[in-house]
Amino acid sequence: MNNIPFNKPYLTGKEAHYIYQAVYSGKISGNGIYTKKCHEFFNDKYGFEQCLLTTSCTDALEMAAILLDIKEGDEVIMPSYTFVSTANAFVLRGAKIIFCDSRIDHPGMDESQIEALITLKTKAIVVVHYDGVACDMDLVMDIANRHNLYVVEDAAQAIDSYYKGRPLGGIGHLAAFSFHETKNIISGEGGMLVVNAPEFAKRAEIIWEKGTNRSAFFRGEVDKYSWVDVGSSFLPSELISAFLYAQLENLDDIQQKRKQHWTQYESELKGGGLTGIQLPQLPPFASNNAHMFYLLCESSQFREGLIDHLKTSGVYAVFHYLSLHKSPFYLNKHDGRELPETDRYSENLVRLPLYYQLEANQITKITQLIIQFCNSYHN
Repeated sequence: MNNIPFNKPYLTGKEAHYIYQAVYSGKISGNGIYTKKCHEFFNDKYGFEQCLLTTSCTDALEMAAILLDIKEGDEVIMPSYTFVSTANAFVLRGAKIIFCDSRIDHPGMDESQIEALITLKTKAIVVVHYDGVACDMDLVMDIANRHNLYVVEDAAQAIDSYYKGRPLGGIGHLAAFSFHETKNIISGEGGMLVVNAPEFAKRAEIIWEKGTNRSAFFRGEVDKYSWVDVGSSFLPSELISAFLYAQLENLDDIQQKRKQHWTQYESELKGGGLTGIQLPQLPPFASNNAHMFYLLCESSQFREGLIDHLKTSGVYAVFHYLSLHKSPFYLNKHDGRELPETDRYSENLVRLPLYYQLEANQITKITQLIIQFCNSYHN
């Protein structure tokens, strides 16, 4: 039996070639030719003003927290249904996290609840574009502007996705992307900070370069570089950038294939007369970048049974985030509010295999197994 894994990294064929070129270029540390090529790609395709590749999305988020001067006692509003890095970046600076519940129709944060969570200590709103599906950014930016708050887009899953025609990652003051091997575009590990607010541009580059004005020195803008701010070694080596560039060159092809798989899942499951599960719903203002295909089960027992049923036939589906407000680390720090929608997604959501090399007959096998389980579960 040929197993179907949850994820399989896709190689375009140019990765090793570009890494070879980077190795023999004489510069394999960060901010070389392939780093610049990647920056130019995002500048040209999406109009991002300033892009800084990082070794992870976590690093990009940590840079954002430093840029916003998050300090002990500051409050940061974000969803509870997200990866720990979203919160960790701000906890490291001393912030208190104020968790927002998810939407009824989508795992993303319920934007209508944000304003009620704002206090005099609130410094920033961090939105997470879960599944590459946009939050209502007009509403979020309006709230932020009226309360003089910063907005950070956690766009880890949101490459090549849009809000009312605007690329995600280009709307908030800052944004963070991921190129982890589970994402649409990968470099093994890797990420990127996007700086949309001009007032952060100069300092972002300094933080990126370990708190020095090294980049300005190499551009001939200063006669020596020195330690001028806090920072860390956030920029990736040229090997990571070279790998990433090979992926970016094939972004349109990768996206077309993933969307084809996503559409097949939706079509076959919609026609299956399913009971016990809900298919993904897309808000009218958002595009779909086919980052994942998930199902929302009627109960945790149903989800557990479905995952086991698929696994028995060699198909590996997985659940996703556990509610951060109930995590061992933050349970006693949370303000005690119930977040029922967050818990519903945490307990009932299952993600299906979705990657470039997935074949149509494999998707059909998966959907038939799901339909089979749904029919037997309720009989």
